[in-house]
Amino acid sequence: MFFVIDDIVLMRFTPADIDADNISLPFDIAPHRRLYPFADYWLKAPGFIYHYLDEGQGDPVVAVHGNPTWSFYYREIVKALRPDYRVIVPDHVGCGLSSRPSEKDFTYTLTSHVDNMESFLDYLDLKNNVTLIVHDWGGMIGMACAARRPERIARIVILNTWAFVIPPDKGIPWQLSFLRHFPVLPALLVRGLNAFSYLATFLGVEKDMPADVRTGLTAPYNTWKNRIATLRFVQDIPLYPGDRSYPLTQWTDEHLHLLGGIPMMICWGQKDFVFDEVALAEWRRRFPEAEVHVFPRGGHYILEDEGETVVALIRDFLERHPLMT
Repeated sequence: MFFVIDDIVLMRFTPADIDADNISLPFDIAPHRRLYPFADYWLKAPGFIYHYLDEGQGDPVVAVHGNPTWSFYYREIVKALRPDYRVIVPDHVGCGLSSRPSEKDFTYTLTSHVDNMESFLDYLDLKNNVTLIVHDWGGMIGMACAARRPERIARIVILNTWAFVIPPDKGIPWQLSFLRHFPVLPALLVRGLNAFSYLATFLGVEKDMPADVRTGLTAPYNTWKNRIATLRFVQDIPLYPGDRSYPLTQWTDEHLHLLGGIPMMICWGQKDFVFDEVALAEWRRRFPEAEVHVFPRGGHYILEDEGETVVALIRDFLERHPLMT
């Protein structure tokens, strides 16, 4: 199957195609199949391959991950919803089972990730019935796509994220600020020692994370080359008008109102060290009709701390807001 966007041909690949073309994957997924028992698909584009899950049938649910996670983060949502819905979860370029192109071939900026996501949704021919689930950087990427094509979005689920300009007096946590502003040592820590991905499995949760889950979350980021996106995502956080991703962030901020009236549910961990009560208050201000569930003992990785409850809330939300046929 082929789909052409702006003279770029995207081709769907299966594991057999990957083997036939001798394409090497960034890491061995086999040890993690017990927790991640899904079929793999890829789209091939110039310079990279783009991995995604596509499980079940029915109304499409598209889950967009952040940094430093990958589609593994949504594993329980996929398992729970696939009997009744078509659950689609891509890995951003540089993450999960997607490839790690050089920076000559890919810019690792918000615009590039949003363009990829939009082309991906077009390839799947998803037009006006998408339920969007977003977390962390997935909020900025997913909501930018949604604001570009609001007619495509039928329901939205927000999980500890943002999609607006960060107020100048708010700033970001010192851990992220350090990685963003000091290029040499962060590169050694993040790309050399996998400090960001590994430490996030401790800082991002309030409850003990099982060892196999921690290993699964960090598995794609096992070499210097494979950790490029985890560092570039942090360095691309748009804080000031001169930052590369600031214009698209500002545009999304100014166009979020186009998503008003779409059924929305927010599930929020109050112990998040990145997205705190200020971010939640902004979501409430922008979308006062949104259904909000707050978890006092939930951290940034809300699906790891409160996964069973959140998944049940998502299923209930979808059932209470059926799509028009």
